[in-house]
Order: sequence, then structure tokens, then C-alpha cells
Amino acid sequence: MPTRPPASDTLRFITCGSVDDGKSTLIGRLLAEAGAVPDDQIAALPTGPGGPDYSFLVDGLLAEREQGITIDVAYRYFSTERRKFIVADTPGHEQYTRNMVTAASTADAAVVLVDARKGVLVQTRRHAFLCALLGVRSVVLAVTKMDLVAWDRAAFEAAVAQFQAFAEQIGLTTVLPIPLSGRDGDNVVSRNARTPWFDGAPLLETLETLAGAQAGDGAFRMPVQLVRKVGDDRAYLGRIAQGRVAVGDRLRVEPSGREAAVRALTFSGEAVEQAGDQASIAVTLDADVDVARGDVLAAAGDPLEAADQFEAVIVWMADAAMLPGRVYDIQIGTASCGGQVTDIRHRIDVNSLEPLAARSLALNEIGVCHLALSREVAFAPYAQSRDLGGFILIDRETRATVGAGMIRFALRRAHNIHRQSLSVDRARRALAKGQKPTVAWLTGLSGSGKSTIANAVEARLTAEGRHCYLIDGDNLRHGLNRDLGFTAADRVENVRRAAEVARLMADAGLIVLVALISPFAAERRMAREMMGEGEFFEIFVDAPLATVEARDVKGLYAKARAGELKNFTGIDSPYEAPETPELHLDAGGQTVEAAADQVIAALKAVGRLAP
Repeated sequence: MPTRPPASDTLRFITCGSVDDGKSTLIGRLLAEAGAVPDDQIAALPTGPGGPDYSFLVDGLLAEREQGITIDVAYRYFSTERRKFIVADTPGHEQYTRNMVTAASTADAAVVLVDARKGVLVQTRRHAFLCALLGVRSVVLAVTKMDLVAWDRAAFEAAVAQFQAFAEQIGLTTVLPIPLSGRDGDNVVSRNARTPWFDGAPLLETLETLAGAQAGDGAFRMPVQLVRKVGDDRAYLGRIAQGRVAVGDRLRVEPSGREAAVRALTFSGEAVEQAGDQASIAVTLDADVDVARGDVLAAAGDPLEAADQFEAVIVWMADAAMLPGRVYDIQIGTASCGGQVTDIRHRIDVNSLEPLAARSLALNEIGVCHLALSREVAFAPYAQSRDLGGFILIDRETRATVGAGMIRFALRRAHNIHRQSLSVDRARRALAKGQKPTVAWLTGLSGSGKSTIANAVEARLTAEGRHCYLIDGDNLRHGLNRDLGFTAADRVENVRRAAEVARLMADAGLIVLVALISPFAAERRMAREMMGEGEFFEIFVDAPLATVEARDVKGLYAKARAGELKNFTGIDSPYEAPETPELHLDAGGQTVEAAADQVIAALKAVGRLAP
């Protein structure tokens, strides 16, 4: 059988830097002089005082759909006699930093542009820092617009020294500086006679010598994308992230740890003896082991680590801030699961690189965080593998990609803490009480009557001999949650703690009533998913803002309107009303007794209060 041939030598690189440093002009000139643009198209370019405007060759970003969010990156493909290239032109505007992250995550090299007149700017530092974080191997420092400083060597060396000092701090070891003019083409493809003091190669020649992706290094790893039935066998499809594999090799399925040998390999519909170099293949094993999408096939002699808690660097890419405790969908390789940032260790200042205290991350901010997943996944630190150490965070409500992360290492507690098996389970506890565990979650604006209605329901159920407990939001803040304020991050943590307590009480077999504003839909969904099937019963205690303001028993709305209470729900902090609660109570138009009757009747109707 044939052997899988090596992949062509392709270099993926990005251009990045600050706004108006000349990225599009440089790429346009590079494409034109490398022969990637037809002559008639070049002849039709707009002409100004400085000659043709080559930026028109790459203007117009290509919209790509990625997990529900539009990420704009302009990709161009060209080749020379020596190699092939894929270049991504990323916007320099700060609000499009997420675009640069998307492109850099798969790049082998970066061309960082610096305007010779301006030097290194904030966005230059941000992009360079992200290149270092994202594992870009080589950086070409293109000091552009040298024609506008009369090819002054001192200006070039000042920009290089400024960038090199920052590069050393962030661990960029390979920086190749080039003075050039994208408009005139000097030092882009051929050397410029006006820089006799520069003894380096022009840009294209430099790119031709840079190292591309090397998937052949290291032990074999392949995230499983698809499981397909082939006759009586199962084939596991995926793209090789690292190493090579051959028929007969023994593999380990991570994170389960089961092992089997390779019986057959298929590439492009043909059987092969071995494969590597990032090939997309199908693997058939000689034993019937449990393998699913998200698992990783790894060399048995060099297994992967598996964990559910990590320290990671996260780049936040959404307008809405990242909130610790909020559950996001996490995608690592082909594995998907729920996860939350449990702690922001610090935020990184991209100018000084100093660690700064932070309770949340805003758009384009970078933080070192602790992350907890809903289950164990196989991984490798990002420094070792982009495919198995990089992840994205997806908002569960909008399906937008809101962050990108790089795993540093598994937290020690992920390995040192194990669940204790208990002899008495939740079913036996519930049976002993003669009831079904239930969490009735009452949500609504402050003053809507949640606590009053929940109190009436608890009294009625207790009188019937039910085992109940009421978790009240205000009471929690006098004890368990007394350390929390009312910022969005604190509200998320307030709900998370309340949900954890409710889960434990339901586990004990109780009927739990939770009276909590819980203003965000994401956290109410998190609470629902923490409970057993059918145990969570959401009750929207709906009272209009005008009604609760008129009641204002505690005087809180008056204080909020006067500016004395910040982050007050309904005034200067949002409330996301439930769209499909199990019960919708009109709290503005009925008595407490009638509302309590409705709650109990609804619980009985779904079988939660069966005898």
C-alpha cells in the first residue's frame, strides 16, 4: 500500500500592527510583484502622486461565519518557485483585535508593521503580545513608509530598538527587521539601492526561508471529529494534530485510557500504511473500544493528560464583559462542554506587561484565569500543541464566540480531588422523605413579591407534611454571600452559590424554594442544568417596574433613582425576563394566597408533589 506523501511547504503568515501602518498596501505590492495578480488588473489600479495604489488589490474583507459570530479576515493565496503562501490581512483597529486572534491562531509567522514616523504604538504592542501568546514562531518587523523619512537609518534603528526591547520581554526570540516602502516596492521583493546600510534580505526572500508548520514532530495525536460505521467496523475520522501513525501502532483513547492497535488507515478513500503531516485520515482499530467525537487518539507510549480544571490565558473578544462564574460553552479541539472562569488571577497590561487586579475582562483585555469544565478533556499545554491547548468560549444564549484561550497547565486540585462514593444516594434520601426533590426557582424584580409568595408556599407545604426549605436572596447576603456586592460579576457568583446550595438540598431529598432576583438568563440556565432531570421549576414573578416602584417597601428604588444605589436591577442594571418559564405569575394583579395556590397547583400538575 502507498505511503501518505508529505504536505507541500506552505507558510501561513499574517500582517498586523496599528491602524494606517500600510498593511493592505504592502500585501498588494507583494502580490503584484510575486506575480499573483494579472498584469491587466495592475494596469487598472488607481494612480496617485506616488504611483499605483496597491491597497486596492486586497481591500474588502471576507466575512467568515464562526460559531455564530462574524469574523472578518482577508485571506490571500500566492506562490513562488520556492514555496506556497497563505496571508491573512488583519485590521489594525482595536475593536477588531478578535480578527487578529483568529488569524494568528493558525499562523506560522507574522509580519508586524511599524510606521517609521510613529514608532511602536499601543496596538503594535497588543498584536506582538498576542503573536507571542498564540505561538507564532517568527516575526518579521516591517518598518514601513521609510520613503517618508528619506530612508533615514536612525529612524529605522530607533523603531527596531523599541520593538526589540518589547519583544524580549514577551519572549519573541526571532525578529527580522526590514526597512521598506509598500507604496514604491522598495525591499518588498527586490533590494533597495537607497538602503546600502541594510544587509538583510527583502521581505519575500525572508518569508521564503521561514519555517512552516511541522506536524511530524512529537508523539501522535489526533482529535476525533467523526465516528463512522464501515461494515462491521467503526472508523474514527480526524486531522492529525501532531506526529505520525502507522498500521500496527498501539493507540490510547483519551480521556478514557482504553488502548487498541491500528488495523487500517484510510486517506482520501485509499488505504495507506502510514500518515502524518496534518493529514485528515480515518483510523480503524483492532478492538471494539468506546470512542466518541471529542476524544483524542494518542500514542500509547506517550499518553495525553486529562483534567477538568486549568490555568489559562484568555483574550476576551466580546462587547459584554466576561464574568467569572457564568457558564460558557467551551470548545477544545473537537471536544465541547460547559465551563466557567472560576477566578481571574490578573489582567495583563499590554504596555507595561504588569499584572493588574480584575473582577472581569472587557473587550480586548487579556487575563490569566482559572477555568473549570463540566467534565474531563484530553489536552496539552498550548506551548506544546495549538490544537490541543487552544480553546474558544461561546455564549450559550447568542452562540457568539466571545473569547479565545490558551491552556498553561492543569490545576493541581484537578488531580488531587476525587469524588467520594456515598452509600446513601439522593433516591434513597427522597424515598425516606416520601417526596420528589424539587427546586422551585422564583425570579423577578426587587419588590415583585418573590419572597412573600415563596414563604406562603413553604408554609402550606410544611403544613401538608412536606420537607421544604426556602433560600431567600436577602438572607443569603447576610451570611454565605455577605462578601458579594452588586456588580454583574458579583450577581453571577451570587446566583452560582445559591444554585449550589439548592442542588445540595435537592440531593438531600428536599423541596427547595429559591427567591432570588437572578437577573441574567445565563445563570438561571446554569442553575437548571445543575439539577436532576425535571427537578428545576422556574417561576417568573412578573410585576411591572411601575408597580414595584410604587410599592418600594424598602425604599430601594427611591435610592436608586437618586443615584445612591448603583447597579440596581431595573434601574441601571438589566433584568432578562424568562422567555419560557414553567409558571408565569401575574404578581401585580392577584393576592399572595392566589399566587401560592397557583405555584402548588402547577407543581402538582407536573408530578413534583405526588403523594
